[in-house]
Amino acid sequence: MQQITTINPATEQTITSYDVMSYDMALAKLDRAHNAFLKWKTITYEERGQHLRKIATVLRESSDDLAELMTQEMGKLLRDGKTEVELCAQIFEYTAEHGPSVLADEERSHSGGDKTGIVTHCPIGVIYSIQPWNFPIYQPVRVLAANLMAGNAVVLKHAEICTGSGLKLKEVCDAAGLPEGLFEVIIIDHDTSDKIIEHDLVRGVTMTGSDGAGSHIGQQATKNLKKSVLELGSNDAYVILQDADIDLAVKTCLQGRLYNNGQTCVSAKRFIVTDAVYDPFVEAFVDQMKDVELGDPMNEETELGPLSSKDQFDTICKQVEDSLAHGAELLCGGHPPERTGQYYPATVLANCKPGSPAYDDELFGPVASIIRAKDDEDAMRIANDSRYGLGGGLFTSDQNKAIRLARDHFDTGMVRINSFGAADPNMPFGGVKDSGFGREHGGFGMKEFTNAKAIYLP
Repeated sequence: MQQITTINPATEQTITSYDVMSYDMALAKLDRAHNAFLKWKTITYEERGQHLRKIATVLRESSDDLAELMTQEMGKLLRDGKTEVELCAQIFEYTAEHGPSVLADEERSHSGGDKTGIVTHCPIGVIYSIQPWNFPIYQPVRVLAANLMAGNAVVLKHAEICTGSGLKLKEVCDAAGLPEGLFEVIIIDHDTSDKIIEHDLVRGVTMTGSDGAGSHIGQQATKNLKKSVLELGSNDAYVILQDADIDLAVKTCLQGRLYNNGQTCVSAKRFIVTDAVYDPFVEAFVDQMKDVELGDPMNEETELGPLSSKDQFDTICKQVEDSLAHGAELLCGGHPPERTGQYYPATVLANCKPGSPAYDDELFGPVASIIRAKDDEDAMRIANDSRYGLGGGLFTSDQNKAIRLARDHFDTGMVRINSFGAADPNMPFGGVKDSGFGREHGGFGMKEFTNAKAIYLP
């Protein structure tokens, strides 16, 4: 039988192995989820919310175990794992609190205003959730919480390297008393996954990952007339405008580039610096990146841990090499240490040019791409010169200008002003262009996989 083996990227030691399910085994989980949905869809939002709050409680009780497992499976700093678990608990609580009002029936008039109708948001069935490894608990949770509140069931296919985290999340839900079958985890290969998308019991598909994988999943879903939500990669631009507070910009951009060991879709990756402040920003930013030391992710004091896997390590090495070959200048880092584990140093590339990975692609690791702009207008042009459009940031002392640029000129789904952050339960999360479509969080995700049904009253 085919197996998946998980490996600790910090120690290169095997954690455990899992048997890959056959199609029939996965289909049994799908049937189970559908049967659970048939009962779940009939209970009230308030009853669903009680279950979500209980899951939040058990998540917090399991925080240490979950954080340690995430660190073992993909190298996340232990303290970041604990923060991730708390965010997940907050997402369940937010959904329980706001779900009933977000999904409440809406009364509308029709027939010229003479008659009344109802718009009701009905669940549609089993949602197939395909999730990546960089946030092993958060990624599945933001799908699970919203769809449980909406009345759907969820079947999760997690990334291979964090198979244990997916199974552990199911244990948490089971311990919290979530009805059997509403959340199932399947361990399958890509061919079986495509067959699952085709199955009639799957009514929606949501996926987070690379734009290449998203294109394939989206095509499979569309071919089978299934709605999909895709949250894909990005090379988010953080723009340092002429009137920026340089100390704040350097501190924030350092955090934004190194968060989660540089492996976050919505994080600072391209740093577009206007000519007026280029030298002081770059000098201070490089000095601080040089001071970042690699260390054991289990140590609470560590600033930068390993990349998630040997594949990810090899990818970032190749991207940096190719960028240098295209004319980029190495300002610090770029030379992995001789040590056990998938450790890559904090790295800064300057003079990044179109046609190179540092300019065009997503660098999923602690590598910063610096691009010089002539002025504010040129900086915004470069920021939008990307096939991606997930997030971005603006640094300026003029908040009104920042809001205008963010609203009218930044072609992304999210913009941070003089700050960095990954996600918030009360704000929509998602992108445009090759960064995907659809929204999660902020109430938007609860309606993505519902049927807005019109009921006409006489």
